Amino acid sequence: MYGSRGVPSAKRRASVLAAGAAATVLLAAGCSSGGGDGRGDDGNGNGKGETVTATITQQPREADPFWVNPDSNAARQVAAYLKQGKKAEAAQIRKIAEQPTGEWIGPDDPEQEARGFTEAAEKAGRTALLVLYNIPHRDCGQYSQGGAADGDAYRAWLEAVARGIGDRSATVVLEPDAVLHLVDGCTPAQYQEERYDLLKGAVTRLKSLRNTKVYVDAGNAGWGHPDQVVQPLRRAGVDQADGFAVNVANFYSTRDSLAYGRQLAARTGGKHFVVDTSRNGNGPYTGGSPDERWCNPPGRALGEPPTIRTADPLVDAYLWVKRPGESDGTCKGGPRAGQWWPQYALKLARASR
Repeated sequence: MYGSRGVPSAKRRASVLAAGAAATVLLAAGCSSGGGDGRGDDGNGNGKGETVTATITQQPREADPFWVNPDSNAARQVAAYLKQGKKAEAAQIRKIAEQPTGEWIGPDDPEQEARGFTEAAEKAGRTALLVLYNIPHRDCGQYSQGGAADGDAYRAWLEAVARGIGDRSATVVLEPDAVLHLVDGCTPAQYQEERYDLLKGAVTRLKSLRNTKVYVDAGNAGWGHPDQVVQPLRRAGVDQADGFAVNVANFYSTRDSLAYGRQLAARTGGKHFVVDTSRNGNGPYTGGSPDERWCNPPGRALGEPPTIRTADPLVDAYLWVKRPGESDGTCKGGPRAGQWWPQYALKLARASR
């Protein structure tokens, strides 16, 4: 309804250790890449017999302290395109690969994933950007349905995430859509009290960690009733959090997202917020069915690069919470939610300013 998220497997990426400000993705002939077309060749089925490298660098710490994953799907796609001799395409995807993006913690081994990402970020002198998206009855049965089996399972999962983060530096975006789906009523009434309890408990546990910041998802500028969001946000623990997040996995312009965020900030005692600018370069899609304008819309573009230099004292950062190039779901020809879609990634990059 507001943007399907998807949680791809993160085990491979979590095992990467970024030993410095730069790292190298290697593609040897005959080996397939998670970001390529799966053939490990020159694009025509012919192995070339050489090793191709794609060096992925960190952004300047003073403007963008968040960790760039050198083994992301986008980084692997850069290496795959270089191996195929597609330098122009590689240059476009590099626009994504060299920006820090959210690492969405999966359900299977959350402690290992959180530890892997935060350790890699620490070795690079950066902060890990993590997204927790495992609330029970997630996404109201849409493309990213699922989540923990029940409240106890969620608490155990959250505790594992906290152990994995430890004292290392992390910024967490907590449970996209969870509050909005309480407000709009698509979360069944019998689960609502538990969801508030789980969200507030998650904020409390994560804020007990020494170097973790927490932002509770608060929807987007397309939500026309910010007054209805305030009390649910407070019940979800936003007063104890560092703030809230807006526009996660959506396409509303930065200008509109700032206006929406400021309205919420004014009603929550001046809480700070972050904005997901990953795919909002051309604003929201206005064609097709209104119910699925958020799902892999055509003609979109990358937005402002991640930065903590926002020129607004209420806005802590522009972030790429949704990883550009990963599908919103099986709509408009896309793969399942969270899967890498190189053709869509190229369109986003080519349309960016």
